[in-house]
Amino acid sequence: MCHDQVVTQPTQTNLADLLSETASSRPDDIAFLDASHGFETTWAALESSVDALAAGLLRQGLVAGDRVALLLGNRIEFVVSYFAILRAAMVAVPINTAFTTAEVTDLLARSGARLVVAEEATELVALEATRATPAELVLVGSTSFEALIRAGQRADAPHLATGSQAFDPESLAVLLFTSGTSGLSRGAMLTHRALLANIAQLRAIDPEPMLGDDVVLVVLPLFHIYALNAVLGLAVATGARSVLLARFSPETALEVIVTHGITHVPVAPPVLVAWARIPDLGRRLAGVRTVISGAAPLTRALFDTFTAHAGHPVWEGYGLTEAAPVVSSTMVYRRPKPGCVGSALPGVQVRLVEDSGVPGLRDLENSGGWDAPGDVEDGDPGEIWVRGPNLFSGYWPDGSDGPGPDGWYATGDIAYADDDGDLHLVDRRRDLVIVSGFNVYPFEIETVIASSPDVAEVAVIGIPHATTGETVKALVVALPGHTLTGAQVSALCESRLARFKCPTVVEIVESLPHSSTGKIARVRLRQDSL
Repeated sequence: MCHDQVVTQPTQTNLADLLSETASSRPDDIAFLDASHGFETTWAALESSVDALAAGLLRQGLVAGDRVALLLGNRIEFVVSYFAILRAAMVAVPINTAFTTAEVTDLLARSGARLVVAEEATELVALEATRATPAELVLVGSTSFEALIRAGQRADAPHLATGSQAFDPESLAVLLFTSGTSGLSRGAMLTHRALLANIAQLRAIDPEPMLGDDVVLVVLPLFHIYALNAVLGLAVATGARSVLLARFSPETALEVIVTHGITHVPVAPPVLVAWARIPDLGRRLAGVRTVISGAAPLTRALFDTFTAHAGHPVWEGYGLTEAAPVVSSTMVYRRPKPGCVGSALPGVQVRLVEDSGVPGLRDLENSGGWDAPGDVEDGDPGEIWVRGPNLFSGYWPDGSDGPGPDGWYATGDIAYADDDGDLHLVDRRRDLVIVSGFNVYPFEIETVIASSPDVAEVAVIGIPHATTGETVKALVVALPGHTLTGAQVSALCESRLARFKCPTVVEIVESLPHSSTGKIARVRLRQDSL
């Protein structure tokens, strides 16, 4: 399945060049408004702050390629720090602000981060994590952050290469830890080329999904790839104004939409679930032009309910961190359908491959028709394979398990195409659990539970949840002669895992089903839990 439109390759080589161009064309326009902290900044002021912080990082002794972790919520300082890191040719490592000290320490150690930028809400976790790693801590709102900016404003500050000056777009820009195909989270290596390509692909949709006169609600967390590139990156490229919200509450978000004239609303299903319960939703969303749902599948029931209440169709898409992130969207051909994630973006190729170990390939052109022998039958599901310049460069640190020699990347996600060629997701990796759009890998939770001396065996699965899409369920077998309660298992998880990873359902069972090879029969567990 591939779009026949040719996408003009980006002229920029560093993602931060997008900011320079927008600051040059509309210097006095408001770029970002922080609704939670009461600040705003123009494009020119933002560009100046980014330049100063980038020079300050270099003056601190950091060099190109060094990793800088971001443990920040949605605030202007996240934007400044992110683009400063990129401008200085360093690598941004966004980290979920809900992570525990153990989780943050692990990511700092594995990424080799030299610096962590944190805020008051994450200060204690950051302090403990930096004590256990070589990383230094810089705290937003403190003298350490301001000192970096002042150092970069000095006359003898290091020179920053911008614009047409030589820069390799294959340089690593972002290291985002996401669940891979096995084991614990893995760092997806996203280059400037990949991030710029996906922004260009989104802008090649006709009409463009985001315009320069849009006012964008940024309530999705910026440490997630969807908000980081498909929202923040796209807003900087188009010059749209962004209104930042540090946390979501249904009423507050709607008040912000009305007060600030929001026109573009990218969200995840839990937001739509909350809003669908509000009686006068249509009136409060009257000025909104576009509502986009991503990060997790949208159920047919939620699609219909929200559309009926709001009077707006919901545009959906499919993506993954490894694709920077958007692969398909219902906006491509303007076909909003319940339970559908649309067609491949311009410049992105998608195949549906037989799930049999034999690469029978399904390649649907715009004109329709299957052109490869051994393709899955019409309407049958297959594994999504993706090819395009937006793909990542493999997993940290050695680039392993990235796209193959022919450029194709097997996502592990299963979908089928309808008569229009639009994709419908069937499964999100066989074991991965998606909680409010965040990847939760059962292996990590099982490792924590199995650390208890009372546990003989454990299996973690995802089960449907009306608000978060999925939630985590743990089935635990106690060792003979040992006593174990669900409350004990929950307490153990809460002490070592972020809240969204913790099981909301714990069952103590006598045994678990197994396959003939001794593997836990997860499919059966999921079926029994429905």
